[in-house]
Amino acid sequence: MLLRLGSHRLLLGPLAAAPLPRRRPLGVVQAMSSASPAPAQISRRPLRGVVFDMDGTLTVPVIDFQAMYREVLGGDAAYAAARAAGGGSVDILHCIEDWAPDKQRHAYEVIARFEKEGLDRLQIMPGASELCGFLDTKQIRRGLITRNVKDAVDLFHQRFGMTFNPALSRAFRPYKPDPAPLLHICSTWEIPPHEVIMVGDSLKDDVVCGKKAGAFTCLLDETGRYGPHDSLPEEVKPDFKHTSP
Repeated sequence: MLLRLGSHRLLLGPLAAAPLPRRRPLGVVQAMSSASPAPAQISRRPLRGVVFDMDGTLTVPVIDFQAMYREVLGGDAAYAAARAAGGGSVDILHCIEDWAPDKQRHAYEVIARFEKEGLDRLQIMPGASELCGFLDTKQIRRGLITRNVKDAVDLFHQRFGMTFNPALSRAFRPYKPDPAPLLHICSTWEIPPHEVIMVGDSLKDDVVCGKKAGAFTCLLDETGRYGPHDSLPEEVKPDFKHTSP
């Protein structure tokens, strides 16, 4: 089955309960690159739940994360050092976890300001509403896990008239990439993780969370920033990967 989300086309292959119609219901669809062929046992497992990341997956990316990280960390040099320590990426919430209270409070104020500006420009990915409607018709549950604040999740639900349940913000601890939020959703649904797929645009957060939980994973990599699928380390390689042609 192909689940289409705006410019994304998510190949869930034999995990699916039923094929999509032949029409193109969800906007502009680009070519899909998938991982290696799924093992035979996947075909015997029904897809019963899809858990989405929010920023960059269900919503159009609007937060300037690099500018936010630079301000929180104290400039270009500190940001570059954090990137080097993180293997090219920055987990800002992890970075500030052990800071002194006053410094940490200021960091959260900066993050909150950038996130508030993001709320003002919140846009849904084209086709997300139709996709959710399709999942509903197939009785496939849909949940959401984000490291954004609860206000962002609430606004998303209110502005776009759709609800994900459960929908976990960073108020749920521990947050991604820890598997706890995804395992919590699976437990709430009473569905085993191997019948759920985690979909998101972050290798270190979404894919790692899904793999640690024992779920299937799909990485949305529109710009190809992570490189070819075969070049990814086995311990973080998603089951499916989409890049723009």
